[in-house]
Amino acid sequence: MTIRTRGIFGRAALALVTVAATGAAAFGVGLAGGTHGAAHAATTLTNGGFEAGGSTQTPSGWGEYSWSGHTSASYTEWGGRSGNYRLAHWASGAYQVETYQYLSGLANGSYTARAWVRSGGGQYEAFMALRNCGGTEARVAIPTTGNWTQISVSTTVTNGQCTVSFVSNARAGNWINVDDVEFTGGSTGDPGVPGGFMVGADFSTLAKNEDRGAVYRDAAGNQRDAVQLLRSAGVNYARLKVWVDPTDGYNNKARVLTMAARAKAQGMRLLVDFHYSDTWADPGKQYKPQAWENYSVNQLRDAVYSHTYDVLSALKAQGTTADMVQVGNEINDGMLWPEGRSNNWANLATFLTAGAQAVKAVDGSTQVMLHLAEGGNNSQHRWWFDQATSRGVPFDVIGVSHYLYWHGSITSLRTNLNDLASRYQRPVVVVETAYGFTTAQNDHEPNIFNSSLASAGGYPATPQGQADALRAVFDAVKAVPNGRGLGVFYWEPTWTAVSGAGWDPDDPSSGNGWENQAVFDYSGRALPALAVFGQV
Repeated sequence: MTIRTRGIFGRAALALVTVAATGAAAFGVGLAGGTHGAAHAATTLTNGGFEAGGSTQTPSGWGEYSWSGHTSASYTEWGGRSGNYRLAHWASGAYQVETYQYLSGLANGSYTARAWVRSGGGQYEAFMALRNCGGTEARVAIPTTGNWTQISVSTTVTNGQCTVSFVSNARAGNWINVDDVEFTGGSTGDPGVPGGFMVGADFSTLAKNEDRGAVYRDAAGNQRDAVQLLRSAGVNYARLKVWVDPTDGYNNKARVLTMAARAKAQGMRLLVDFHYSDTWADPGKQYKPQAWENYSVNQLRDAVYSHTYDVLSALKAQGTTADMVQVGNEINDGMLWPEGRSNNWANLATFLTAGAQAVKAVDGSTQVMLHLAEGGNNSQHRWWFDQATSRGVPFDVIGVSHYLYWHGSITSLRTNLNDLASRYQRPVVVVETAYGFTTAQNDHEPNIFNSSLASAGGYPATPQGQADALRAVFDAVKAVPNGRGLGVFYWEPTWTAVSGAGWDPDDPSSGNGWENQAVFDYSGRALPALAVFGQV
């Protein structure tokens, strides 16, 4: 087991990490066997509502631990979310405390813990974790909020046991409340992905939209936080793109850190999409960042490594480690043109390898994806991945974009995915898809999806047509043999038309040509396609 004392205690307690060989090796390590007897071993979580025993120092069924002597900072008190009582962490002085429950006799497979939380903020760290489950500890930060908010975290149990844990490393007077804890699962599948399937959304433009006044409502018309709304609809994976130095200041390192924290706080996993550009990168354009414009091939290689490492290490440092990373975006014709075009595979392989090595240097468990567009183009994809594998480019996952109106039928997608998964023995993901619910415009920018593309896509440009198109893509991926169809991501479901949040980072007056492919209508209300995420 890896002991991550800095991750548990934060900066203020680094000087405290000197323990005797006969004592606990680090905060919470003794929990692997449930040795702090107050948390009895069970196959199901008990007293998740903290009602048993009423107001008490130690919640029934739970244990408390603090090797620095602060167990009194964990207790139950009046004021529950759904019942009379809740768990609280608080002390008048600085404290470190863990409230945990050890479970054993579990069937191996994927599990998810959910809890409703509140926090006054200010802690060095406050989080929910699943640890000692057979793999790397999984955790999610407890957000600062005065309202009850549900968070979740997932892991894969491989040793028949797991510990559900709430940890505070706090300053004097900091507090959290916890209630209605659940622990569910048991299905086999991809590590860390509930049910073994990635139900994803790329909401990279959400922050800019919100800053310009966008609002989002559920199907009943109630205004909601967009990330919470996506999570409650079934989205378990967020995808965020990274530009190097964009003019508008969005989709850069700082913005990605903020959005990653929001996604992880909702229990989502994180896919980071490196464009290696200051603006959009796709098969038709792969512009180098301005700062790299005059670099040599070796300098570009080093820049790819450094930029990738810098962003990912910052994410890890704030407790939002990337679970998967794209080294390049829709790189059918390479990246970092002209040096890295696909007519110079030696250079391209050098750049891709540098990016992949940086990913693994930050965290060896983070998976590397290589991503192409035209998800039905089997001959091109075979040629491309043959080139990559023959040059030893390291990668774990194959990602494709597949827009039915551009890239071909569901049949062509299914045929290509099945072949790629078998030929290269890697899981496959449709990492971008979308469809229009109307051909009407909601701003001055012409829509990309129009009546001609609706005809080509094979589904009507209606809310139900949009939902049916998305469901068809999900079905194609889930049908990939041997469980290698890993998931589907909807591209920019929250990019509604808001003045100032257009497509061009260099032009604030630019409009949005995507609003009719969002999964929210022109009043911000959720469309039927949003419900498809929860039906996978």
